[in-house]
Amino acid sequence: MRSKAVSQFLQKYIPGNPTLIHEYMGGGGGLRAANHIFSSARPDGLTIGSVSSGMLSASVLGGAGVKYTPEKFFYLGSPDGGGQFLFYTRKEAGFSSIDKLRASSGLRIGAQSVGHSNYNIGRLAAYVLRLKDVRFVTGYSSPEIDAALLRGEVDARFNQADSVLQRNSEWVEKKIMDWHLTLEIPRGVKHHKFGYLPELESFAKTDKERNLIALQRAFRIIGSPFILPPGTPKEPVGILQEAMRKAFKDPQFPKEFKKLAGDDPEIVMPEVLERSIKELPREPEVVELLKNLAGPGPLPPG
Repeated sequence: MRSKAVSQFLQKYIPGNPTLIHEYMGGGGGLRAANHIFSSARPDGLTIGSVSSGMLSASVLGGAGVKYTPEKFFYLGSPDGGGQFLFYTRKEAGFSSIDKLRASSGLRIGAQSVGHSNYNIGRLAAYVLRLKDVRFVTGYSSPEIDAALLRGEVDARFNQADSVLQRNSEWVEKKIMDWHLTLEIPRGVKHHKFGYLPELESFAKTDKERNLIALQRAFRIIGSPFILPPGTPKEPVGILQEAMRKAFKDPQFPKEFKKLAGDDPEIVMPEVLERSIKELPREPEVVELLKNLAGPGPLPPG
């Protein structure tokens, strides 16, 4: 549905308003489609891929079946890649500051599942902040984590700032939670309500930790990108990127996207996406550390 929401506006802004035809290709969580666009699709600007968010992480983390190189695609942008994440604790837990979080032991952080972006970001934050004996409690849906926080089953969670305001704006107004930090995606884009909070990267002490955060940021920012095959000529790439910029800026796009996809768009423009992929940290030590953080085992020592 994300593709359909985008394509009706893309068609509007491509010169000549050509008809766009959708072809579904299942398999591998988008891996098969990414492989097809990379190696089989004709690079003539007539075939656009819409692939999943796992396309980039599968390549960087060494997933099975990856036959493409992300840096060689041309990127048209993503409708669901940005956003600012919040780390917060329930007020009754008594963790009113980062120093109190660091002094504590056994903080319980709620998440959907091992490998979910909220789980991965929570583990990354716990590692960077040097939190002690943190426990990750999984198996919830996102609304269930909110309920678990209020019941005291968990103490903390990561969530997108806009989701917090949409579902639980009273938590902000009535100061029901302690708000600790943000993870900005992309870096430097502040949330209008939580821009005063420190950003996770400000707690990083080494280049390795900063690269670790940059890698996690890139995995999130890619969202569900629209891509063109390697070798596509410069002219159609430019035409389609400009059409996508206009589609994303169309005043009706957010409303239509939410109606079809069920979420508000978190738009990432083509140039931001391409820069993020180009600057992706690739050091084996950083990649291996992020693999450990995304897994079920104990947090690695900081």
